[in-house]
Amino acid sequence: MKTDYYEILSVERTASDGEIKTAYRKLAMQYHPDRNPNNPEAEEKFKACSEAYSVLSDADKRAAYDRYGHAGVNGAGGFPGGGNPFQGQGDLGDIFGDLFGEMFNMGGSGGRRPSRQQRGRDMQFQMKLEFEEAVFGVEREITIRRAETCDDCKGTGSANGKQPEACQQCGGRGQIRSQQGFFSVARTCPVCSGTGSVIRNPCTTCKGDTRVTREHTINVKVPAGVEQETRIRYSGEGEAGRFGGPAGDFYVVLDVKAHRFFERDGDDLHCVIPISFPQAALGTEIDIETLDGTETLKIPEGTQSGREFKLRSKGVPHLNSHGKGDLIVEVRVQTPAKLSKQQRELMKQLSETIAVENTPHSRGLFGKVKEMFS
Repeated sequence: MKTDYYEILSVERTASDGEIKTAYRKLAMQYHPDRNPNNPEAEEKFKACSEAYSVLSDADKRAAYDRYGHAGVNGAGGFPGGGNPFQGQGDLGDIFGDLFGEMFNMGGSGGRRPSRQQRGRDMQFQMKLEFEEAVFGVEREITIRRAETCDDCKGTGSANGKQPEACQQCGGRGQIRSQQGFFSVARTCPVCSGTGSVIRNPCTTCKGDTRVTREHTINVKVPAGVEQETRIRYSGEGEAGRFGGPAGDFYVVLDVKAHRFFERDGDDLHCVIPISFPQAALGTEIDIETLDGTETLKIPEGTQSGREFKLRSKGVPHLNSHGKGDLIVEVRVQTPAKLSKQQRELMKQLSETIAVENTPHSRGLFGKVKEMFS
């Protein structure tokens, strides 16, 4: 035995047309297949509530159903030919227009008069920064051209600030519906372009657009520690909305130039310093240029090429936080390409005192080879 239509929609038998419509909309939104993919139970409930509404929303069918039950409608609430919930249901198409409008945020709700308000377009500006500016932060003023609300018409688009009139073609709904077989098809009104209203006497300044283009200056504050392609958002600083709609946002995208020798890894900095063989063998102290000034780095005796030294807190400030990264200095022993006659003789004498067995070793054992020089 089929379930009672009133029970399916959870309404009383004395429910008004509005109550029935509201109950159906709620259930259709809950069980719609697009919201419940691969859920046969939800699909069956969706079909059941659509079938119930198709009968109870029609005065003649509802009267017959109230008197004779399911036999009184002779399957009129069913979906012949594969369960099409639109078949033979003019008002049901309106319900689904409302339903899909809400599900996909396509503007307007339930066939009501649409709002002319339109959100302004977001804008983007690429700002080039020196490496040091990204590390320490910087403040700049930039000038952009953007659409702003027309002062003459106060954003209405009409001369003398008059409000737009309701479109007579669509009755202010923004859509024109036509019946095509079993379907009720809605299309955008060609007169008002879907806004539901028209401007009879456009503003001479903005030509009815509600906005004009002007230059605008924005003070951009770049915090210390930003990276390449960091985006800074300024809410409401984009283009003005139309017909009283909210303004868009303005985004500053940072393009940071590379440093001449520092490489950045997160908040740490890396660089390579060449040293001579005597410096590596005997040890020395060298001056290192950092972003905060010159620091002295002690190279211990017997330092191997490729060894890294860490200068703490000499890196990049942590963005919107305390502290800094580190500076990692890698030393590389530089072999001279040319030697003088005196240098060559001295190197020969030195080589006679240092013996190295030139036999292959695995990479994992290379550390033991280094010990031979320490």
